Amino acid sequence: MRLTIDLPLAVDRESPVPLAVQVAGQLREAMRTGRLRAGERLPSTRALSTLLGVSRTVATDAYQQLYAEGWLDGRHGSGTYVADDALPYEKPGAQAVDARGAVRREPAPPGWVDLRPGRPWVFGYDTAAWRRAWRSAGELALNAFPDPYGHPELRELLADHLRRARAVPVGAGNVMVTRGTGNGLDLIAATLLGPGTRAGVEEPGWRAARRIFASRGAEVVPCPVDEQGVIVEALPDDLRVLYTTPAHQFPVGGRLPIPRRERLLAWARRTGAIVVEDDYDAEFRYDVAPLPALYGLDPGRVVLLGTLSKSLGPDVGLGWLVAPADLLDAVAERRTHLADRTSGPVQRAVATLLERGDLDRHLRRMRLEYARRRAVIVEELGPYVRGDTAGLHVMVALPAGVVPGLVRRAGERGVLLDTTEAHHHGPPRVHGLVLGYGSASRADVRRGCAVIRELIPPAEA
Repeated sequence: MRLTIDLPLAVDRESPVPLAVQVAGQLREAMRTGRLRAGERLPSTRALSTLLGVSRTVATDAYQQLYAEGWLDGRHGSGTYVADDALPYEKPGAQAVDARGAVRREPAPPGWVDLRPGRPWVFGYDTAAWRRAWRSAGELALNAFPDPYGHPELRELLADHLRRARAVPVGAGNVMVTRGTGNGLDLIAATLLGPGTRAGVEEPGWRAARRIFASRGAEVVPCPVDEQGVIVEALPDDLRVLYTTPAHQFPVGGRLPIPRRERLLAWARRTGAIVVEDDYDAEFRYDVAPLPALYGLDPGRVVLLGTLSKSLGPDVGLGWLVAPADLLDAVAERRTHLADRTSGPVQRAVATLLERGDLDRHLRRMRLEYARRRAVIVEELGPYVRGDTAGLHVMVALPAGVVPGLVRRAGERGVLLDTTEAHHHGPPRVHGLVLGYGSASRADVRRGCAVIRELIPPAEA
C-alpha cells in the first residue's frame, strides 16, 4: 500500500533562489535523509501549491526536476511517489565519497551559480566542426588490436600541436595517447611506483593524484607550495616521482618561474626522481608570456601530461603522455598488461579537429571568453584575488575563520563554492576560496562574485 505523507515545507520569497529550486531542494533533502521513503506518496501539485501559497507552475517545475533526476515516479491519474530505486544524494558542493574512495561532485541545481573549479564551458564549440569530426570517426574500421601508444596519425598531430602551442620540441615517438590526465598519471604510477616507494604531491594540490599514487602502493609525501608553486628546497631526496602543476598551480594559482624550474630539474637530476608535469590550464593565459614547459628544458627527467578536458570537455576522454622513449616503452608494456586503451573513434575525431585547425580556432575563441570572465572576478574581488594570470580558476585569499561561514551563506543564496582547505593532504596551511569560472556564464560569474563580496566581513573588506 502506498502512503501519502505531509512534510513541513516552506519558501523564502526574499531569497534570490527561485521558488521551484527551493521546493525541489527541500524535497530532495527529505528523500536523502530518509524523512521521505521509497513508495511514499507526495501531495498533488495543486495541493502542494495551496500548502505553500505558490503558483501551481512552481510546484509542477519542482516535481519535474525531481522526476528528471530519478527521485520520483508516478502514473497518470495515480499520483506522485518517491521512486523505489531513488539514489542517495549529497548536497551540492559536498564532497561525497563513493565505495572506491573517489570524490563525487553533484551538478548544480537549475538556477544556481556554480563557481567550483575543474569544469570548462562545454557550449562554445563549433557544432559543425564537431559533427564533421564524428563523421570522420564513423568511417574508421574497428581495430581488434589497439595500439597501446595510440594512433600514429594522432601522435604526429599531437606532437605538432605541442610544438606550436607549448614550444615543446617532441616527436611522435615520445607521445602516447591516453584517456586524460588521470589515466596518464595512473599509467606512470603503475610503471614506476609500488610498495616501498615514495611519491610527492603538491600541498595543497590535486586530490586525485594522491589517491592514484596511494592506490599503486606508494607512500604519498605532501610537498609544500607558495604563491609561485612548489618549493624546491622543501623536497626530500628520496622521492621516486614528483607530481607538479607548474603552468598554473592548483589550487593556489602560481606559475613556476624559470629560476625555480631550473632548480627543480637540478634536484631531479641529482636525486634520480621523475618529475610528472601536469600541463594544467597551460592553454589559457592572460597578459603574460608563456613559460617553457619543464619537459622542453629536460626531456630526460620529465613526463608531460596533457588533456582536452579543459579545452573541449571532460566527456571527450582524451589526453597525452610525453616521456623519454625507454620510459614510454615501459609504460606501453604495462598498459597492455592492464588492458587499458583509448577509444579509436575518439582518437580519429580528435585527429580531424587538429588536422583541420578546428581545435586551434576553438582555443582562440575560448581564450577571449575566459579572459572576459576572469576580468569580472578581478573587477569584483580584486584585492583578494591570487593566481589570475592563467587557467580557469583563481584563488580568493581570506582568513581561515571567514571561509566556512561564507561558503555556507553563499550556498543558502544559490552560489556553490570550493575552498583551498579541501585540497590539503594534512592540516590546512593555505586559506581561501578556489573560484572556477570555466563552467559559469559571465552573468553568473558576476552574480556569484557580488554575493561573495557582500558576505566578506567588513573587517576584511
